[in-house]
Amino acid sequence: MIAHTLEPTIIDSGRLLQVIEAQPHIVRLGLDVAGVMSLAAEIAMNLTSAEGAAVTLAEGDELVYRAVAGAAQPHLGTRMPCRGSLAGLSLQVGVALRCNDAETDSRVYRESCRKVGIRSMVVVPLYHDDEPVGVFGAFSRTCDAFDDADVAILELMGRLIAASMFHATHNKLGALFHRATHDPLTGLANRSLFLDRLRHCHERARREQTKFGVVVLDMDGMKQINDRWGHRAGDAALRELARRLQHHSRSSDTLARLGGDEFGVILSRLSDRADLLAEVQRASRDLDRAFDFAGNQLTLDASIGGAMYPDDADEIHALLDRADQAMYQQKRLNRERQRSADQNVAS
Repeated sequence: MIAHTLEPTIIDSGRLLQVIEAQPHIVRLGLDVAGVMSLAAEIAMNLTSAEGAAVTLAEGDELVYRAVAGAAQPHLGTRMPCRGSLAGLSLQVGVALRCNDAETDSRVYRESCRKVGIRSMVVVPLYHDDEPVGVFGAFSRTCDAFDDADVAILELMGRLIAASMFHATHNKLGALFHRATHDPLTGLANRSLFLDRLRHCHERARREQTKFGVVVLDMDGMKQINDRWGHRAGDAALRELARRLQHHSRSSDTLARLGGDEFGVILSRLSDRADLLAEVQRASRDLDRAFDFAGNQLTLDASIGGAMYPDDADEIHALLDRADQAMYQQKRLNRERQRSADQNVAS
């Protein structure tokens, strides 16, 4: 098992060129730290033998999966203890570490490795102005999947992530965690923070035997807005939807932009299904009004679905699936109504 790479390692020119080509893409993401981390994880997948890659940030005594790619995707927002893990050790000693077999390596948190399916991995510490803030890692389901060149590639990518973090947050550590967990366009929580809080809400509800709900919204007509009025109008529509959701939300709820034109809401406490339906109807009413963009009145609409724990599902991913199903059913109904209206106009 190799602890870290201090000697210069020869990286083949093809992979080195891909790292260089990644830099302008990272620069274009600017203040979107979460986007930078996600891009780096995707690039790590392409440049190594990894089956999964992730950026975890240190929050207290835990590491939280804040960006994922490949086989790590189901674990976005998951927390694990720093203590007893290879990632935590890398953060502590400040060097890249490699594990060739998680079943025989005493440095790893074996329970977590088995849960994710990790047999070999490389972890690289991330620093923000000399302060250790997280770990960039890649893993495989097979033993001995990584060589010295893979470690060197991941160290280079780790430096790119750290540089982007530093410039995006102007040397303010608190800003780093905010940018890593929030959508830069709307200011809402991003998918990582949404799943993190959903897991926390699920654990509390299971412990206290209470109910909570999840609402998902998918905007309708975004392609038409972008095609006719341009992407500035599309961005304005996303920000307006976020503003309306925030206006009527409770402080205990979590609002998030899950990606693209999809939003999510965690309703932390519900009494019964009537509460859930009332929240869905309220969100629908908020979308009835058009919004002004450069003197033009644009329609703001979305398909909405909800699900309640534990009535609809006991696990969080199943709960999200039920909410998605309800949302897509509503989207189909909206399309049928629109086709019927178009036919009536044509006749």
